[in-house]
Parts: sequence; structure tokens; C-alpha cells
Amino acid sequence: MLNNDWDQKLKIVFDSDGFKKFYHIVENEYNTKTIFPPKDYVFNALKLTPYSDVKVVIVGQDPYHGVGEAHGLSFSVQKGIKIPPSLKNIYKELENDLGILPFNEGDLTYWAKQGVLMLNAVLTVVKDTPASHRKLGWERLTDYIIKLLNNKEEPVVFILWGNFAKEKRAFITNSKHLVITSAHPSPFSANYGFFGSKPFSKTNEFLVKNNLKPIDWDLRNDH
Repeated sequence: MLNNDWDQKLKIVFDSDGFKKFYHIVENEYNTKTIFPPKDYVFNALKLTPYSDVKVVIVGQDPYHGVGEAHGLSFSVQKGIKIPPSLKNIYKELENDLGILPFNEGDLTYWAKQGVLMLNAVLTVVKDTPASHRKLGWERLTDYIIKLLNNKEEPVVFILWGNFAKEKRAFITNSKHLVITSAHPSPFSANYGFFGSKPFSKTNEFLVKNNLKPIDWDLRNDH
């Protein structure tokens, strides 16, 4: 299904009657409404970042709900799509933190390929209806993913922006990991603790300290 080690790690969930029933509901939503991201992209975060490669987790809420935006990575939009306000603020903080100038595209696949799991807590959404699939059942899967990552031998950085993401904090109990929390980067909250939080430099300092390769956050280097 995912064609990497997540298949084995998540087999117990994917094979369960509960998940099959839930996924049948999701498929019915796709058949009867306009749902984002496109069906082929729902598990994109897991496909691009195998379990064994995960060094950093950036937890988002649910996918962007506008046409052509979401492609299965938290905060990321497809190439050629206008950069959303939250991502603009992420780029601003990246410049403040590491001096990396904002990029003119919003596709964060380059980060995912380096071990940054860009995981939304909820993996689907109805067009133009934010949080429409919250409490549908995705949380059981994404909570389990966080628990699996908590069990990793190697240290992992968990970046939790906003209250929705902070709900996952309860599953991160292993003291070898680093948890970075702040306000959400959306225009409504970025000034209340997101700007100036320096998550990118903190992440790389932690990775280097643990003899892991730091993340190259400059998206230009993928082009």
C-alpha cells in the first residue's frame, strides 16, 4: 500500500475491522463529494518518509481545502499554487531563524525526502469546509503513528504548532526525543509565540548533537 516499512508497522491498523469500516466511509465521501487531497495523495507523507528515515515530525491539522492545494503533506501545497498564509509565516520564521530567504513555491517535498514527516492529524477534508473530517476516525491512525515514532530507538524531533497539534504531546513520552511547541503559524496566532520560536535551528542543533545529519531547509537546493 505504501511500499515501504510503514506497511508492516501499520499492518495491525490497516487490517483491523475498525479501520476498514472507517476507510469505507472515507471512500464513500470521495464518491459523493469533492474531497482533498486527491485520493492518490492521502498517504503521501508516509510514502515519502519511511518510518526508518523519520528524524523530524511536523504535525499539521487537516489538509488545505481549496482546489489544487493539498497533496498529503502538512503545510505544503502543490507546485504552481499560491503560497497560503500559514506557509508564508513559516518561510518568514525560517528567514528570521536561519537567514534562508522565502521560496517562491510551496511544495515541501524536499523536506519530506530528508526525513521530515509532514503529518496532518486528519488526512482528508471536504472542499471549502475546514475540519469537516475531524473526529471521522483519522485521529486513531495518526495517534498510533505518533506512538510508533515515540518508540523509535533514534531520537526524533516533534514540532507541534498550535493547540490541535499539541494534542499529540500526550503520546510523546520518551525522554530521548525533542518536542518543540509554539503557537500556530496562521495569521491569527503567529504573533503569539510562533515568530521568534526558532524551530529550524533548534531542530538541527538537536540532530547534530545526536550524530544525525541536519535538515537542509533551503528548498532552492532541490531545484
